Amino acid sequence: MDNFLFYSPTEFRFGRGAENEAGECVVNCGARRAVIVYGGGSAVRSGVLGRVGQSLKKAGVEFTALGGIQPNPTDKEVYKGIDIARKFDADIMVAVGGGSVIDAAKAMAAGVVYDGDFWDFWAGKETLRKALPVGVVLTIPAAGSEGSGNSVITKLDGLQKISLKTPKVLRPRFALMNPELTFTLPPYQTAAGATDMMAHILERYFNNTNATELTDNVSEALLRTIIDLVPRVLAEPENYDLRANLMWSGTLAHNGICGTGVVEDWTSHFLEHELSAIYGVTHGAGLAVVSPAYQTFMASHNVKKIAKLAHTVWGVERSGNDKSDALEGISRFKAFLRSIGMPVTLAELGVENPDIDLLVKSLHAHKGNPVGNFYPLTPADTKEIYELMNCRKSESA
Repeated sequence: MDNFLFYSPTEFRFGRGAENEAGECVVNCGARRAVIVYGGGSAVRSGVLGRVGQSLKKAGVEFTALGGIQPNPTDKEVYKGIDIARKFDADIMVAVGGGSVIDAAKAMAAGVVYDGDFWDFWAGKETLRKALPVGVVLTIPAAGSEGSGNSVITKLDGLQKISLKTPKVLRPRFALMNPELTFTLPPYQTAAGATDMMAHILERYFNNTNATELTDNVSEALLRTIIDLVPRVLAEPENYDLRANLMWSGTLAHNGICGTGVVEDWTSHFLEHELSAIYGVTHGAGLAVVSPAYQTFMASHNVKKIAKLAHTVWGVERSGNDKSDALEGISRFKAFLRSIGMPVTLAELGVENPDIDLLVKSLHAHKGNPVGNFYPLTPADTKEIYELMNCRKSESA
């Protein structure tokens, strides 16, 4: 196990009616002027936006709102939010939504107090040292952004989808989590969110660090829990306890606990970011296509952890042949994804004629060459992985 820094200052308030505590939490941050950031009309129709507003008013917090944040948020939306927050003299950003809304609010929080272009931080030109505080009312359990210091934004010029990782600065001050707010999520969104959770765990699980029994066991237990929960949630979407367990799984998958003491990878996310930037696919669904293909490649190049995953998570008996066991685990992974309505090929994702050369070129232009830590990938390697995703005759198992 390597040395590590684990910092998780977010105050989590979990349970029925948690959104009604927004005002108290904002005041506890020393803030009095909030910008509420949200996505589509569901936040209005469900009443959660109104309840958050009422809570802020009751606490004496003035606020304005910015809606319309789209999945895979862009720099254009961030610039708009920065302008609104500055004109309002905001001292906190409150995100009401899922990962895209939270990531956008974090980027706005970074840009408001910076004299230059917020993209300087995402492009690696400057180090982020301060930002407005961010609070979260979570409505979509998936990205885990409510407990992380990360933010993913797409720059429209060049379609650069970049993740900024900060150990401290962008971690939300508070996260209000009411599982009842997830009851009306469509099945596809629920399944895509769960796939994203699993991918967050796997990005940390696939490492070459020695003596990681504890973090491995935590990761494996979370994966088994999510695999057990998702079909049951889809069958009983208004079952509070099932939704609650899935919601909290998403937070634990991405608050950093699964990455303590290891060198994380993140290659699967890098591969998917090009797909969602260029083709506009749902992030979690894109990961459902990327992750099995990535693992299939690794079964021939760095098989040990892929086989361990097959044994401990997918229930594959040890045959003495790690590659064979790994491939059986991947087959079971694909079967699970299909059973919850996720795609496992680019065609099933809706990308019928992918420009693989463009994907590879864009990936390495944005992420470097080689890319990844678990097994550093050259352009020839990433092309092979994208080709595996493009295989139309994928096993039905």
